[in-house]
Amino acid sequence: MFKNYFKIAWRNIRKNKGIFSINIAGLAIGIASCLIILLFVVDELSYDRFNEKAEEIVRVVFRADINGEEMKEAVVMAPVAAVLKQDLPEVLDATRIRKKGTPKITFENKSFRDSRFAYVDPNFFDIFTLPVVEGNANDPLGEPNSAVITETEAKKLFGSKTATGNTITIEGQEKEFLITAVIKDIPKNSHFHFDILASTQGFLPAQGTSWVNSDFYTYLLLKKGTDVKELETKLPGIVEKYMGPQMKNAIGMTFADFQKDNKIGLFLQPLTDIHLRSDFTSSTTLEPGGDIRYVYIFSLIALFMLLIACINFMNLSTAAASKRAKEVGIRKVLGSNKKQLIYQFLAESFIATSIAMAISLVLFELALPLFNELSGKELNINYIFQPWALISMLLLIFVISFMAGGYPAFFLSSFKPIAALQNKFSGFGRSRAIRSGLVVFQFVISTGLIFATLVVNQQLSFIQSRDLGYNKEQMIVLRESYLLGNNQHSFKNEILQDPRVENVSTSAFIPAGLTDNDMSGIYLGEEYRRRMFVYNIDEQYIPTMGMELIAGRNFSKEFGADSTSVIINQSAAEALGFNNDALGKTLHRDTNNGKQLLTVIGVIKDFNFKPLRQQVEPLIMLNRSYGGLIVRTKVQDMSGLVAHLNNLWLGYGSNDPFSYAILDDVYNETYLPEQKMGSILNLFAILTIFVACLGLFGLVTYTAEQRFKEIGIRKVLGSSVTEIVTLLSKDFLKLIIVSFLIAFPVGYYLMEKWLRDFAYRVYIDWRIFTLTAIITLAIALITISFKSIKAATVNPVETLRSE
Repeated sequence: MFKNYFKIAWRNIRKNKGIFSINIAGLAIGIASCLIILLFVVDELSYDRFNEKAEEIVRVVFRADINGEEMKEAVVMAPVAAVLKQDLPEVLDATRIRKKGTPKITFENKSFRDSRFAYVDPNFFDIFTLPVVEGNANDPLGEPNSAVITETEAKKLFGSKTATGNTITIEGQEKEFLITAVIKDIPKNSHFHFDILASTQGFLPAQGTSWVNSDFYTYLLLKKGTDVKELETKLPGIVEKYMGPQMKNAIGMTFADFQKDNKIGLFLQPLTDIHLRSDFTSSTTLEPGGDIRYVYIFSLIALFMLLIACINFMNLSTAAASKRAKEVGIRKVLGSNKKQLIYQFLAESFIATSIAMAISLVLFELALPLFNELSGKELNINYIFQPWALISMLLLIFVISFMAGGYPAFFLSSFKPIAALQNKFSGFGRSRAIRSGLVVFQFVISTGLIFATLVVNQQLSFIQSRDLGYNKEQMIVLRESYLLGNNQHSFKNEILQDPRVENVSTSAFIPAGLTDNDMSGIYLGEEYRRRMFVYNIDEQYIPTMGMELIAGRNFSKEFGADSTSVIINQSAAEALGFNNDALGKTLHRDTNNGKQLLTVIGVIKDFNFKPLRQQVEPLIMLNRSYGGLIVRTKVQDMSGLVAHLNNLWLGYGSNDPFSYAILDDVYNETYLPEQKMGSILNLFAILTIFVACLGLFGLVTYTAEQRFKEIGIRKVLGSSVTEIVTLLSKDFLKLIIVSFLIAFPVGYYLMEKWLRDFAYRVYIDWRIFTLTAIITLAIALITISFKSIKAATVNPVETLRSE
């Protein structure tokens, strides 16, 4: 019986190649898109779940609101781990990470500067699942100056030799480190990645007792079933107990008095939330994370792509029902019941879906490298050959077969035999209404995606063109020129002699990308005001960066060291209550040697030293430069200058490789998540429009065939091609205009929510709505006109010929 269903289904498919091809193309693109996005979503949701105890691990984080300064930090104070383990019975264990960047690693005569290094507590491997493949698996970090490295790092440092038992030298550390174990590379779906992990045993900062300075990423292992929110309610008491006395000594205010006007506290974040649900300042995160909203957005896009492809199938199948009406009538007269007819039409849907799935896998393999490039992922086609993926695809075939073919099957099988044989159907009015509704739905999604794409692209363009308060064009950053030591000054002078160079400044503080971060507590007299960012610069920094002094003067050698002078930005002047009368005012800042008195000698125009997602914050600048060099050039094409700088570097005989960055490129990298989102939106907006237009093309084709003789008669009576095209197009264009009435309010609401993440942003105005409407209508008109014009230009003799 089922063999017969499939044989007849295949015959009908071959008889209607045009409609079948459109259905297959739409379904294949929809399924391929769905598979790609499904892999993306699964990958994003999998972060840190490789840890066997992932559900019981939380990270301790710090949040505060002090005199208008909102603090969101993923690091906490050194003693927090031990205190929480001691005072909270729900905490089984606690461990910490102290990130130390990428110092130079030396083994024998080989040196590397790309190894990610951190200190961790000895119990780190009891909490996180990072298997040891060589060496001490029981307690690899139990001794001072012991270290664990990854397999990749072991091959880089030691080649084919055994890694354990060797010692390495780490720049900035007093003693050599003994390699006690080699672990597997940390999985890509982890919120942290390090190449070398050293023990905190003997690491003095790890023994610190300060509840004021935050430097450690702290994780707790909780008892199974612990209510995280309930446990969090115990933290304010602990903060007051341990931080209160130190706060009294630091700022002369009791914790209770401080809390009256400010908020400060520790909170718990589940390990599996870190990648997608973190809002901490970038300077305190281990690595840039994802965004749960993008997971929701792309999941919806995948669902809509699939729905649109299924809608095409339904629309075209029900639209073509009249061609098969007599077939249904004859089958019913010959004894076929409704169930048999439903099976017949579902068999056709199953064949179409199976072929579309096979084609979609080919499209998936071809498109995956492009998607990886756009998203920055490393998704692999092998993922879909895992058992769960194969079962999912099989289920997807059955679900799509029923979704796409279910309504046509029940619709066609419900025809009355006599009405079917006479081509009289009471259900066609309802069918047309459903088809119209589905067309509106398709174009609501398509219009919404076009609208979202335009808004995202406009915001990205705004980010590129905004006045940042400094000039990022034609700037070269040499972050590691400090490695030349005493030769850096000579290197700087040689650079200045090049006619292609306008100015050079020495500073480790760059308003985009990787930079040093420094903050100090600021006081007016004895009154604590707030923390402020500190830039340590030289007298050439402001002119090199193209910044604008709006009051006072720059640092100058004419005034000696200017060591007690400070330049502040407009936001700092406002936060301190100086406003337009800042010059000559004094303030104190916290230092390791007590409070330092500073006198304001200048006010600089606010510049964006943080991403445009954040408002410009108060900033003070001190004349005590260190770090690398920042070079302002006079040339657009800097390849020749970079080559010259490389030659100068080699002339100093440094063992460290020459490295540089173009500030404009560094700035753009800050907005990679938005750029990736924009690129992916562009891609899927195009695909969604294409699939929707495939369905529109099929419906116009069917409409033209249904009105073939009418078109011939109209032409004989004098109708022009334009009039006939208008006749065939107007009903569809009405539906598209209806879709605007739904898509625009929804799109506006969603994109306004997205734009709220940016302190500096574009505003959605009538031009974006107009452009969206023009693009959508133009695409639809091209699709409709292609078939309409062809139908309108057919010779009337052909159309009026008797069957």
